[in-house]
Formats: sequence, structure tokens, C-alpha cells
Amino acid sequence: MSVKAVVFDVGETLVDESRYWSDWASYFGVSAENFMDRLRDVIACGQHHHAVFRSYDPDFKLAEALRAREEAGTAYSLRPSDLYADSISSLEQLRQSGYKIGIAGNQPESVQIALKSLGVPADYVASSAAFQVEKPDKLFFEKVLEMMAYAPAEVAYVGDRLDNDIFPAQNAGMKGIFLKRGPWGQDHAKRSECQNADLVVNDLAEIQPRLKSI
Repeated sequence: MSVKAVVFDVGETLVDESRYWSDWASYFGVSAENFMDRLRDVIACGQHHHAVFRSYDPDFKLAEALRAREEAGTAYSLRPSDLYADSISSLEQLRQSGYKIGIAGNQPESVQIALKSLGVPADYVASSAAFQVEKPDKLFFEKVLEMMAYAPAEVAYVGDRLDNDIFPAQNAGMKGIFLKRGPWGQDHAKRSECQNADLVVNDLAEIQPRLKSI
């Protein structure tokens, strides 16, 4: 059964999160380099990324920090410049080739709304906040399939993480396309199990010409 729809993760798939992490580094009063070194250590250990926040403040509470940043006027909001250079063109290329396009990641609804306002070429845009469940929960991927309205084998999910994206999507019957970029993608690309993905790509432009091979 051939793929008819492609669903994309958000962070480090469509969106470059460098500014997001740099903002958190500023919040903790450290350099971006120091913060990213700690984040890479957390990723290598297989920990949730919130562990990097707690490495600076053991009592860190995300909700409180987000409120403090909102009050200080330093809350993160998605900008057009945060999109990777290949995001728009690759999605447009896939749509022109007849594929339905979805976007769904572990994001707040504000990012979901921002993606729509930026005119990202997608038939459906959702988020974990809207689904009320986060990856890698199987229910997240069931909701993705419900949104796309295709059989699991007809849907490919693109993401930068094996644990949160590729393997859970495959467990739900979907095709998993592993993207080797961003801190998670770079770390997971070193692991032999990344070859278990249905397709491994270096950038989004590689997907359309290779999609018929899976």
C-alpha cells in the first residue's frame, strides 16, 4: 500500500529551535553554548529535556517559569525566521505531488495557531495540546490517523527522534521517516537502530523523490 499522506513533527523538523533554547539559556543566565552542552548530555542519557532545566534549578517548575517569562515580556513565540529553509518548499512539493500534508507535534496550541497564521502549506495542523495527549503515547498517533483519515500504512510520519516519533509511529502501523538534524536527530543518527526507520533523510527535500520507495 503506497503512502498517500505525510505528517510532520514540529520542533527540529519544520522549526529550528535554536532561538527557543537560546532564550532559555538567557533565562538561566548562562551562555547558549553551555546550555546546549547540557542539553546534549541529557539527550545522550535518554532523559526528558526538562532535566536540563532542573540541572540549573533543582526546584524548577515549568508553569511558573513560563508565567514569569510572560510577565517579563520574554515569552517565546514562533517567527517566520524560525522555520527551516526547506520547510515551506518541501511541503509545497509534496502537496503538488498529490500527498495530503499534516503537522502534529508536542506543542502548545499557540504554536499550532502560529503555524496556521504563517501560511505553512498543510491540509491539517494539530498539536499535543489540542489532542490532549503527548508523544510517544499511542493515542497521539491514533489521533493523527483520525485527522488524516487514511489507513495507517498510507501515512508517513516525519520526525527527528526515534523514541518519540519514528518507533511509536511504526508501532501504530505508519511509516517512519527519520530526519537527521537538531540535537536529538544528531544523537539518534549515531545509533544503529536508526536504520529501522522506513526512510532516513538529511533534510526535508529528500523526502518527495524517495517516498515511493517505502
